[in-house]
Amino acid sequence: MGCVHGKCCSRYPSSTDSEAGGYGEMGSCRNATSKHILTQRSLEIVPVPSQNYEMQYSVLTQRGYYPDSPDKENQDSFCIRTQIQGNPNVHFFGVFDGHGHFGTECSKFVKNRLAEILANDPELLDDPVKAYNSAFLTTNYELHSSEIDDSMSGTTAITVLVIEDAIYVANVGDSRAVIAVKNGNRIVAENLSSDQTPFRKDEYERVKLCGARILSVDQVEGLKDPDVQAWGDEESQGGDPPRLWVQNGMYPGTAFTRSVGDSTAEKIGVISVPEVSMVRLTPNHLFFVVASDGVFEFLSSQTVVDMVARYTDSRDACAAIAGESYKIWLEHENRTDDITIIIVHIKGLSNSGAGDTDGTTGASMNPASSRTGRGSSDSSAASGSEIYRSMRSEFTDLQLSMNRSPAIVVPSPSKPRELVGLLIILCN
Repeated sequence: MGCVHGKCCSRYPSSTDSEAGGYGEMGSCRNATSKHILTQRSLEIVPVPSQNYEMQYSVLTQRGYYPDSPDKENQDSFCIRTQIQGNPNVHFFGVFDGHGHFGTECSKFVKNRLAEILANDPELLDDPVKAYNSAFLTTNYELHSSEIDDSMSGTTAITVLVIEDAIYVANVGDSRAVIAVKNGNRIVAENLSSDQTPFRKDEYERVKLCGARILSVDQVEGLKDPDVQAWGDEESQGGDPPRLWVQNGMYPGTAFTRSVGDSTAEKIGVISVPEVSMVRLTPNHLFFVVASDGVFEFLSSQTVVDMVARYTDSRDACAAIAGESYKIWLEHENRTDDITIIIVHIKGLSNSGAGDTDGTTGASMNPASSRTGRGSSDSSAASGSEIYRSMRSEFTDLQLSMNRSPAIVVPSPSKPRELVGLLIILCN
């Protein structure tokens, strides 16, 4: 959701960072195919030799449609780094959704520094949760200290760190990671992160204690009673969500409760401390998706997983999801958000391959608040995954388909009708 001005408020355009610097330390990654006709990307494969499986992945990042700002850049960025610390079993995937006037600069800065700090942490493999916390806090401090004005700009971050057969998911903000789990004859979506917004009771209470006023735009403008501190759920109120404001001002208006940067919002409780979850992979885990809220604003986690499952080529899936997201955005609003999506298929993992690593953590963690609403997972079936949400260290108190469907995603045109005509989504 970003800042109160939406994501149309950048007055300082620069080059779009959809390609440059997105990949780093590619190591022994190999191309499975030539470039995809729609996404213009190769299908990449990276092995995880210790557990005898491989990950096959693709990424797509697409600028939004902004009729009031036709030259506005894509503020999303992504980072994929393989063989972290030279280890063939450690890989990193991240999506960063910038917001504010300097949102692009913030997302670029964070995607680079966060991965670098993690890669240089000697304790990364011994204590990934502690390393994640330290990396986020250090990156936030460095962004504050940089030449980038992050007083009213910043970025959310959703990242996945693969260590052998375990994945650690660190989230700051309202982007999302979701994993597909085979459950009998069904493929079930299971959220790996929980959106950090005032819709969550725990996050609402935390930022209130830090001095934030929490009001929707209609409440701030006097159209609704500001004393009614209830906004339903994100599905019904996503168009005018509760936002954070200073006590005596009409700013910053953030619809998230955690981010990197946003030094002004930091004073009223918007923190850079990540919530970290861990999953021990099993043969029932088919793929995971890491995406910005441009995808999940109108598509549920289960819908996204269902769309991915229709395709054997994840590049087709990326294009279809981006196209469907654009279409639904324009059904609700006169603009779309920037969209970035990484799809990672887990290939060849067997019980014997996973047996070398203990499947338990020996800890009982408090689960993050679950909620059903706009973009939330619509599945309640148990998967048997070992997910430990909000694992806190001392830093935290506070898959060409058989029936290939064309999915065309084009650079943002000047007119929404043009866009709809060029987005062809045939979901079988």
